[in-house]
Amino acid sequence: MTPRLAPAWRTTTWLNTPEPLTLERLRGKVILLHAFQMLCPGCVARGIPQAQRVAELFAGAPLAVVGLHTVFEHHEAMKLESLRAFLHEYRVKFPVGVDAPGEGGNPIPQTMDAYAMRGTPTTVLIDAQGRLRRQLFGVHDDLLLGAELQTLLLEAQAGPVSGVQRPATEVLPAAACDASGCAAPSR
Repeated sequence: MTPRLAPAWRTTTWLNTPEPLTLERLRGKVILLHAFQMLCPGCVARGIPQAQRVAELFAGAPLAVVGLHTVFEHHEAMKLESLRAFLHEYRVKFPVGVDAPGEGGNPIPQTMDAYAMRGTPTTVLIDAQGRLRRQLFGVHDDLLLGAELQTLLLEAQAGPVSGVQRPATEVLPAAACDASGCAAPSR
């Protein structure tokens, strides 16, 4: 099954970025979209810290970590000024878009609806060509997320003919080991 293009984000406001972000602007980068609500316990305890770690650990890679504040409950408590304070207090540095309210009285925000998200937190992985590659409701396992991101980054590096470019492997002489430990070989 061929991955489909990720739906466009429908946002009203962007924080932590000078300009609104779009999938087109981020083309060529792998995207981790983290959908959250600031009053969601799983988002606060696990999802947002995970997205922050990804942003830090993959700094310099062609990877964009983007937050999507998608409010489907407690609308009055999660207004823009509260979100600004929340991002400041939790030291969230990655860009965060505010999902546009649902149309025609729909309590589900527009981007959440377009992606058929089941709730928050939701992790969405989009490849460098803008295709939706993975979507997971709930907290994503750190190790699995890292492996999936690395796979997408390697795909983004792959040339049309040459395949994935991997660094040359250096072979080092065996280390000397005894009961007290292993000494690294001298270079």
